[in-house]
Amino acid sequence: MEKKDNLFNLKSFVFIIFCVLLDIWTKQLAINNLILGETQEFIVPFIDLLLIYNSGIAFGILDNNDYMTSIILLLIGISIVIYLLYLSLHEEHRFKKLALITIVAGAIGNIIDRGMDGYVTDFLHLKINDFSFFIFNLADAFISIGAIIIIFFELKSSSSYDKAN
Repeated sequence: MEKKDNLFNLKSFVFIIFCVLLDIWTKQLAINNLILGETQEFIVPFIDLLLIYNSGIAFGILDNNDYMTSIILLLIGISIVIYLLYLSLHEEHRFKKLALITIVAGAIGNIIDRGMDGYVTDFLHLKINDFSFFIFNLADAFISIGAIIIIFFELKSSSSYDKAN
């Protein structure tokens, strides 16, 4: 069992590194090829490319370009990553572990971005017709996908528990 755990931890580490590098690369592509605040159509009909810099958190909350807020958010992010890594190391369910490391990968991508620049680079604009939902990056997508996987399996195990009782 020990060897299998070590192999999974190595695969987890490689997966995290791959996702972080992919996130950093796509953010750099956006910075090099997009004009700040200018929308460009993308292949997918409901996602445009729109480069912005978010010094806050999700949906632009706390986006006030304040250095102290950025440092606090950076420290909170690092604390969350440490906690999620701890949870992933002790998680026995394969898909929940995958979900946790996917969230960790996204969080690390945004932490690196915030640590380097004081803000997070977002460039994928989710919209339907003229209604704008939010602007995000791959790290945000990794975090969201991981959260959806966790919610799915928690709901699934909760419904199994309810049927058993």
